[in-house]
Amino acid sequence: MACALWTCLVLALLPSLAASGFPRSPFRLLGKRSLPEGVVDGIEIYSTTISCKVTSRFAHNVVTTRAVNRADKAKEVSFDVELPKTAFITNFTLTIDGVTYPGNVKEKEVAKKQYEKAVSQGKTAGLVKASGRKLEKFTVSVNVAAGSKVTFELTYEELLKRHKGKYEMFLKIQPKQLVKHFEIDAHIFEPQGISTLDATASFITNDLLGSALTKSFSGKKGHVSFKPSLDQQRSCPTCTDSLLNGDFTITYDVNRESPANVQVVNGYFVHFFAPQGLPVVPKNVVFVIDVSGSMSGRKLAQTKDALFKILEDMKEEDFLNFILFSGDVTTWKDHLIQATPENLKEARTFVENIRDQGMTNINDGLLRGISMLTRAREEHLVPERSTSILIMLTDGDANVGERRPEKIQENVRNAIGGQFPLYNLGFGKNLNYNFLESMALENSGLARRIYEDSDAHLQLQGFYEEVANPLLTGVEVEYPENAILDLTQNSYQHFYDGSEIVVAGRLLDENMNSFKADVKGHGAINDLTFTEEVDVKEMEEALKERDYIFGDYIERLWAYLTIEQLLEKSKKAHGDEKQNLTAQALELSLKYHFVTPLTSMVVTKPEDNEDQTAIADKPEEATSVTSSQAYLTSYQPPQKTYHYVDGDPHFIIQVPEKGDAICFNIDEDPGTVLRLIHDPVTGLTVNGQIIGDKGSSTDSKTRKTYFGKLGITNAQMDFRMEVTTEKITLWNGEAASIFSWLDTIVVTQDGLSVSINNKKNMVVSFGDGVTFVVVLHQVWKKHPVHQDFLGFYMVDSHRMSAQTHGLLGQFFHPFDFEVSDIRPGSDPTKPDATMLVKDHRLTVTRGSQKDYRKDARVGTKVMCWFVHNNGEGLIDGVHTDYIVSSLF
Repeated sequence: MACALWTCLVLALLPSLAASGFPRSPFRLLGKRSLPEGVVDGIEIYSTTISCKVTSRFAHNVVTTRAVNRADKAKEVSFDVELPKTAFITNFTLTIDGVTYPGNVKEKEVAKKQYEKAVSQGKTAGLVKASGRKLEKFTVSVNVAAGSKVTFELTYEELLKRHKGKYEMFLKIQPKQLVKHFEIDAHIFEPQGISTLDATASFITNDLLGSALTKSFSGKKGHVSFKPSLDQQRSCPTCTDSLLNGDFTITYDVNRESPANVQVVNGYFVHFFAPQGLPVVPKNVVFVIDVSGSMSGRKLAQTKDALFKILEDMKEEDFLNFILFSGDVTTWKDHLIQATPENLKEARTFVENIRDQGMTNINDGLLRGISMLTRAREEHLVPERSTSILIMLTDGDANVGERRPEKIQENVRNAIGGQFPLYNLGFGKNLNYNFLESMALENSGLARRIYEDSDAHLQLQGFYEEVANPLLTGVEVEYPENAILDLTQNSYQHFYDGSEIVVAGRLLDENMNSFKADVKGHGAINDLTFTEEVDVKEMEEALKERDYIFGDYIERLWAYLTIEQLLEKSKKAHGDEKQNLTAQALELSLKYHFVTPLTSMVVTKPEDNEDQTAIADKPEEATSVTSSQAYLTSYQPPQKTYHYVDGDPHFIIQVPEKGDAICFNIDEDPGTVLRLIHDPVTGLTVNGQIIGDKGSSTDSKTRKTYFGKLGITNAQMDFRMEVTTEKITLWNGEAASIFSWLDTIVVTQDGLSVSINNKKNMVVSFGDGVTFVVVLHQVWKKHPVHQDFLGFYMVDSHRMSAQTHGLLGQFFHPFDFEVSDIRPGSDPTKPDATMLVKDHRLTVTRGSQKDYRKDARVGTKVMCWFVHNNGEGLIDGVHTDYIVSSLF
């Protein structure tokens, strides 16, 4: 079930262990001492609770996990929670043997400096950030001594948004082991009264669910409890693994005797508006569809499936048209057509015959759609009391016609002129999502990413259903003049059936006895005004059930909504206005302890008798980078996957979707320079020069070669860096700075951070989303054969563009492979297999390489499938295509 406009919490949790990737035996082992049931690799997670308090749609959630190390040595425990993208983390604490280590929310730049200081001292912890389709992942790990207990507690808050007539809390449960005390406890308090409440689980039958689940509601209060016993958690009566692996969903709605409801607490108010029973306003919809070559195959087929379903749902009073853009722009009809049965039949035939072709001309496609809607209104081709909507779907960036994003935005903004909303749907990852979002927001719409999965057509349909039934247009929420301060957004172009408008603010006079709130809008038949008389004293008296609800919830709801809207406004603002909006959002984020895109939570935890620092950030929607301005400033790899080259030189390509890796070597003469990464969009290039052992052999079968120099350039920043085994040289234009590997230093400038960690490694970040680590390998200076060399690890590449290439860079884009026919090889310890990759069938050999990122001396073994002959068949072209003339 999708969870785009409501709350989601995933407990992929529960302290997952460093060794939890190994298969578990179905048998219990008997040792010298009997361990409690549920112990995995020495760690017992004896309690996990999720406490949810929802008051007037504002959710306050606390996830607590308690564990004990029953092993006879220290073990690492990881705490993983996935939370909604719309939520703000507000607190995190780590308690070990009674000592609590709290998290502190700080301005992102301040937190970054604290983190970089820790990096330079070699005291980094695993970073606490990742982003997924609908969720963000919070992860922190800690070493726990034998016999010690640890408690993790994470708090986050969000405003639940109404979607298709209900509020929904979606929890994905995945504890990975039996937990003695597992409980979800949700309390809901709604002053309007609760009309419906339900809870379901996908991973358990209704018979078993019945005894573990209780749900009830009466009047203003609702309660859901899910508390499975150990036996109820088992995947089978004699199993020791957990069946808790799936979706747990709570849904509810409130009584709506009145279309509006205003609540006041401690001088802050919130106004909910959701009328029912109104006739639907006819709509005029133009679909602007990208049919460029990159939409071929599955994407276009799924787009067609979605359009067929949308046509089925069209009402006869609606008007529509299709505009297709590739290198050129074509239309179904010259003007909007009414959705009569005959016209819809013809529309289905048109959709069936859509074919992909050519380039991507976003500018002309949008301008044609805007012109069509504008002309229909001016020439009275559509009903007077109808509303217009423009929906664009694209999977890439403009590459023909007007290609500058800022110019396209300007053209579209001027053409629409505030007449109607623009909704942008971005299909897949290879596009500039920030551009689509900014353009939609400044035209009263929104952007949505459509993920390239089997349900993409359902995602498209789901979006359309959200905007299919407008009940009001031109909605204005009004309050008495000089009575209200700090009001959140109070004008909306549309109110859609099943949704809700929420406005919050502060009363100028806390002793005010009453005030009036009006909501005005244009309906399908006439103009409407909804008036709510608010008796402040009576309202505050009615909300005195303070033992049941949490704190000043309306004030926090107001702060949450204000920050969310300030951040949204800042995305479409420029210059001083953008700075002012950002400053306001930052001030509120710090005051109310919210982790937002402007703040970070710094967690300092004990590790080997030293404090370790980690940062939790609020990730933003990933986007392909088209300018240096799209970079953010901090170092947080979003996931623990990376590609690297180290040793002789061994290239290791991790494929997280497979849980596996591919490796290959490049055999070339010392002095050869190889292109590792080149991204023409971000301007980043990394080249490496090969060195050999002292007096190395000319026989390629016996000689050892390594990388001894790296050349890194960023053309957009006019920046160069040369890294050798002796020194690091940085050039900004012609100005050079030289550092030694003996230094411990952090160098920062706009969009760049370089951290040199004494004789170990160097971390280089170009904003948030481009980070690599250079490892220094040192040998005994008098060694008769070997000499110092470098390893290069790309730990975060998610903001590199789709055009990135090079021996490493080509693998930053998703690719697939299949391994079959595993058989004995020439070495009995290394089996051979057949690999199908990039339309090539290769013979590969199972082996291992070393990851030296954390320990340059010993390293960590990484299993991989070895591709022979300089990666032939795996890399694009042949390896000599990647030889360049010099480091720069």
